[in-house]
Formats: sequence, C-alpha cells, structure tokens
Amino acid sequence: MQRLFMLIISMNIILTTFAQKEISLSGYIFNEENKPLVGASVFLAPAAKGVITNIHGNYKISNLEKGRYRIEISYIGYNPVIDTINLYHDTIYTAHLIVSQMELQEVVVEGNHVESRNKSESLNIEIVNGEYLKRNLGGSLMKSIDRLPGVTTIDIGSGQSKPVIRGLGFNRVVVVDRNIKHESQQWGADHGLEIDQYSVDNIEVVKGPASLMYGSDAIGGVINLNSNDIPEVNSIGATVDLSGKTNNDFLGTSVSLFGRKDWYYSKLRFTILDYGDFKVPASTVDIYSYKAELYNNYMRNTAGNEQNINLTFGMILPKFQSSFFISDLNSKSGFFANAHGLEPRNVDTDLHDKSNRDINYPYQNVNHLKVINRSQYIMRNASLETDLGFQRNFRQEWSQYVSHGYMPAIFPDTLSFNPDLERQFDKYVYSGNMRLTGYLSEKNQFNGGITGEYQDNRIGGRGFIIPAFKQLNLGAYVIAKHIFTENSSIQAGIRYDYGNIITQEYYDWFESPVITDGDTTYAFLKRADHLNRSFSNISWSLGYIYQLNNWLLKANAGKSFRMPIAKELAANGVNYHHFSYEVGDPDLSSEISYQIDLGIEYNSEKMAIGATPFINYFPNYIFLNPGYEHDRLYGNGNQVYYYTQSRVFRYGGEIHSHYQLLKTLQLGVIGEYVYSVQLSGKKKGFTLPFSPPASVIFNIKYQNQRLLFLDMPYFSIDYLITAAQNNIVPPEEPTKGYQVINIAFGGEIRIKSQRIDINLQIQNLLNNKYFNHTSYYRLINVPEPGRNLIINISIPFSGKIKQNQNNNKI
Repeated sequence: MQRLFMLIISMNIILTTFAQKEISLSGYIFNEENKPLVGASVFLAPAAKGVITNIHGNYKISNLEKGRYRIEISYIGYNPVIDTINLYHDTIYTAHLIVSQMELQEVVVEGNHVESRNKSESLNIEIVNGEYLKRNLGGSLMKSIDRLPGVTTIDIGSGQSKPVIRGLGFNRVVVVDRNIKHESQQWGADHGLEIDQYSVDNIEVVKGPASLMYGSDAIGGVINLNSNDIPEVNSIGATVDLSGKTNNDFLGTSVSLFGRKDWYYSKLRFTILDYGDFKVPASTVDIYSYKAELYNNYMRNTAGNEQNINLTFGMILPKFQSSFFISDLNSKSGFFANAHGLEPRNVDTDLHDKSNRDINYPYQNVNHLKVINRSQYIMRNASLETDLGFQRNFRQEWSQYVSHGYMPAIFPDTLSFNPDLERQFDKYVYSGNMRLTGYLSEKNQFNGGITGEYQDNRIGGRGFIIPAFKQLNLGAYVIAKHIFTENSSIQAGIRYDYGNIITQEYYDWFESPVITDGDTTYAFLKRADHLNRSFSNISWSLGYIYQLNNWLLKANAGKSFRMPIAKELAANGVNYHHFSYEVGDPDLSSEISYQIDLGIEYNSEKMAIGATPFINYFPNYIFLNPGYEHDRLYGNGNQVYYYTQSRVFRYGGEIHSHYQLLKTLQLGVIGEYVYSVQLSGKKKGFTLPFSPPASVIFNIKYQNQRLLFLDMPYFSIDYLITAAQNNIVPPEEPTKGYQVINIAFGGEIRIKSQRIDINLQIQNLLNNKYFNHTSYYRLINVPEPGRNLIINISIPFSGKIKQNQNNNKI
C-alpha cells in the first residue's frame, strides 16, 4: 500500500511539472434579488470538475486547460443554468438563477448535471439529493426513497429494508457505492444494507435492466449511491446531524468533518444510532393459527443499534484525481421473538417485555468493512477511471439452541462452535473496474470498460441453509452514443459476461438414522454437493431519445441476464424467519430478460406530466416455489420450497404529474403499477412472490422564500392510496388496500451567519392499521408501524484556510 501511495504521489508531481499554464474560471451565483446563493453547484464538462459556492456566492475552478466547456449551475428550488463557454484565459462567469416554478414529481431534485443526465439516458432514471433524503428520512436508507415511483422496499422491522424496483429485488437489484457494487448477504430477506444513510449525498435509481454497466445482478435496476466528497479549495468545515423518531424511540447522531488544502482533501464521519422495539396499531399478531399477544403494542425484540466510521481522503491535480474511502459499520438488531423458528407459545414474554430497548435472543450482529480507491486520469477528449474495492461482510445470527430433526437434545461439548451460534457468514469480496469515456467527435461519444469481482463466502454455526462458495465474475462492455441533432440521439451497447461458482460439500455435524435393506445405521448426512458451474452470456441495449420543445421522448430495448446464486443452486435448510425449508436446484440455467422501456414527458411553465411504461419477458425466471411436502428429517415439519424456473411476462409503469397552482403552491400525483404472470410450470397463471400492488400518491406542497423566522420553508401532504393485492402466490395471503396520510414540513433558521436546517415528518398521521404486501413480516400478519414523528436537525459549519502566498502548490 505504501508503494502504491508513493507511486500516485510521483505521478502527481510529474503531471504538475509538465502541466500547461493554469487557466481558472471564477464568478458569483446570485438569485433574482441579487443575493448570493450559498452552496450552489458549479460543474464543468468534460473536465469533470465541480465546486460549490461559498458564503459570498463565489466559486473558483482552477487548473483548467484551454478549450470549450459546458458549465452547469444548479441550486435547490431554482432553475438550472446550462451554457457553453470558451476558455483561453482566466475568465469570470456570473449567473443569476430564477426560482423554479416546479419540481418534477417533487422527486427529481436538481443536482450536478441532473437535468442533462436525465435527457441523455434512454433508460428511465430518478435522481434525489441529500435534502430530499433528509426530508423523507425513514428507518433506513432504502426506506427514505420508497416514495419514488417504481421503488418499494421489503422492510425488516423499523431499522432495515431492501430495495425493490418494479417488483424485482434481492440479487436482481444492484446497489452501487462509489462505483463499487455493494456485496453482502443480499439473498436473505432478513438482511438489510450495511451503509451509513447519513454518508450519502445523492441517489440515482435506474429503472430497468442496467446490466451493460454493472453486470449480471443489475437485471432489475440499479441504486447508485454517491457522496460529494470533494470540499471547496482551502476550506474546512463540519456537519452535525441529529435525528429522532417517536415510534421506536430512535436516536441518531452523525458528525462529519472535512477539509481541503490546495490539492489534498479529507473527510471523516462518525455515526451512532440506537432504537427500541417498534410499535404497531394492534394488540395481537396472528402467527398462522396462533394469536400472539403484544405488550403495549411493541413488537418485542426488534430493537437495535449501529455504529459507523468512514474516512475519505484524496488528491486533485490538473489531470489526475485519486481518492480512498474506508468504512467500518457495526450493527446489532433483534428479530421479532415470536417469529424466528421458535414455537410462538414458548417465548419468554417476561424477559422480552422488561424493556423495549434491550436485545435478547434471537438477534444478529453484522460488521461490514469496505475499502475503495477511485482514480481518474483526464485527457483532452477522454478520461480513464479505475475503481478498486475490498469488502468483508461478517454476519452472525444468534438464538437459543433448540434441536430440530435428529439434532441431539443436548449440544455436544466436543464441537468447536458456540451452540447458540445459529448461523455465520464470512464473505470476502475483491472488486475492480476500469472504464474509458470520451468523445470521438462532437457528435460521437463512447464509454467502454472491464469489470471483475471475486467472492469467497465462508459459513459456520449449527444451522445450514447455503454452502460455502467461491465466485468469479468477469465482464467487458462498450457503449456508443451518436447525436443526430441537438434534440435527438441514439445509444447502443453490448456486454459479455463470464461467471464461475464453486460450492463446497457440507455434512451435518450430527448423525441421522439411515435405513438400508431393513438395517438402521447412523451417519453424518451430506446436505450439499461439491458444485462447479460456469455461465456466460451477451447483453445488449439500444435506446433513442428525442426532445421537441416541451416534450421528451425515450425508448430503450435490451437483453440482460443473471447467473444463479449459491442459494438458488445449493440451498438445503430451514429459513427460520418464514417457517420454511428451502431447496436449491444445481441444474438451474442463467436467467434471461428482454425488456422494452418507454418514457414520455411534457414540461411547461406551470405543468409537468410524464409516463414510463415497460414490458418485460423472462424465458426462465428463477423463483422459490412452495411444494406440498413437509420436511421432518431436517426441517422440524416445515413446508418445503423448491427453487425452479418458468416463463414470466411482466408489464407496468409509473406516472407523474404536477401543476403549479400558485407561485408557492404545487399539486402533484405519483402512481405505479406492476403486473406479473407465470406462463409455465406448476404455478402457471400465478403472479410472482412479493409483487407490489398498484398505488398512487396525491401531493400538495407549499414552498416559499421566507415565512416568519424560516428561510426556504416548505409544507407537504402526501395522501397515499394503495390497492388490494389479490394476485398472489400461495402461501402468500391477499392484502387489503389501505390509505395513509403523511405530512412533512421544515426550513432553515438563521442565527446570525449560522444556518440550521430542520425537517419534520409525521408518518401514518391517523395511526391506521394496514399491511404492506412486500413487508418481510407480512406472512405472519404484522401490520406496519403506527404514527411516527420524525425530526432531523442538520447544522453545517464552514470556514476558509488562509492561503500561503509563497507556497501554495506541490
């Protein structure tokens, strides 16, 4: 590592020595009243350099070469300015931004090149920034974006959730953190994302197959997490975030420190979260045939805590940038005590109901270590980027030892592991990407690269569901874009992927009776065979974009694929959370998807409306199919589920619309719908598991420049109507429709020159009892949390480092 760092420093010195005479771009960003806008984003392309304005509205971008650039200036609540400038000497560019009369869906919030990104991508995307995330703070990062059209979540209590895009989730949705695919145990419905929600500044959601850029698992879409890690030149600062939630007595604190001196910058963040059991508007929960009583409406043993520290540091030179990101996250969270493989009647309620903040058996401990290096070399008409990543996900699930099947009643003291260690997963991931982006001519752009990933997943504990495995993924792609006119362009790409997975054989640690020719013997039975499978496939995409006056039209057709994961190939054990016994199929083939995405949007001064329909066909969709048997040898009588494949047809889409009734008052509508049907197999005619029902949000939003003591005040009401979901796959149960009202309000308070951002929400205002069909606990009839008051206070601090006039460069 020391040699690598010295090599990067040497390259920086060489590049600086031979750099051309520096050219700078500077200026001021004002509003209509000629007041400076603090924190406005200024971005230059293709130099890929950006800064934010200081307290005087001033910005400066240095170390530029002569040439033609596109400048993009944006600020929340204002129309962006996009212009082309020629730089042949130091230049001053000042802009006045006009208050935006509309925010598309109150979802796509302006950020660096957001508008141009949306207009240049043939796939349908949604982009939100840090302000949106704080205004919609949920129990987890993914819960904060489930208001986006086409995005839902599988919620695990109140502290964790998994993303679902247009009804597809788990290993069909890729979460990308700083260009590296986040890898954990995402196959499990009870496993959330190990990412600090306060460290994310903006999120890009790509709806539809994005396999060209991100590989096999992006067959359903991508959640791209970004952070504005690079501070302003010669600046120091800090941000303190304080959060609280009433439903589960959540308390959260996150402190960020940052600074930059000329070419070097760093950022340090500490986050601590602690929450208790969450409450539901019900006094009992129906767990199949048993009615479990709840103490004071608390879901016993769903409390948890989280501690995270992450460090970013890097360097910025005229033609070279490199940054390192190190994150270490630890969490402990309980599982609902009445629904974790135990007989619900045998739960020690006296123990669990003593406190709503303690964490007893069963619970999980998770540590996720992540190290990422990102480097970029900027050339005249292209840039070369590399990403290197290492991750270790260490997960332990603990519960009191209870024998199942032929497990001994008393745990043997001759074994090396703790009898209460139910399962352990220890996953090591090594990732690398390299891509070249540039211009062949003014009308022809390209983007090509190679990706690689190696996984080594080890297992432990008394329980078995998937074997240890090693997996290798390699891919190469090229994407080309041709601009016909200023208003129309075409984009095409192709990718080749190769994957290999090797699973280890596994034998029980206890003996089971084996009957042969009438004789009974005892043996350690094999639960998983050694498996060595290789997969390869070609993905492609073709898209077209056309813009005419106020209209934007998109069309994209593509093929993508996903190789089966270890659980689908070799599972053979009890899922304690769903009272099921799951069995894999080693002969599964790669999952193929063909999809057509369309998009149409109309924008005028007072109105915006859009629709994003899609059609999707899987010749061999992989899913977990409930069988008729009940396993008593291993599964303690639980129903057996088999992984299988069938042809599946899906269609649906999203709509959004809003109307600017007054300068400060906006009306909006957001809706989504997904339909799925199996065309073959034993469940022919049924839908797919966890299919989200149709829903629509009616929104009223007030936003102004100032109200009483608040700057940029806002007040928003969401009226959510969700249809019944009767299109199910047994053992799923139909879910009734429901209606929920959520409100949000807040703004900025100025104490002299200090800004304090305050955001408040009241979720489920009327404390309605309702069921979310995609919730993790839906199978045991757990309703969604009751009324919840959420507050987030963010206090930013900033300052300037005095410049040394005699020595300000390396």
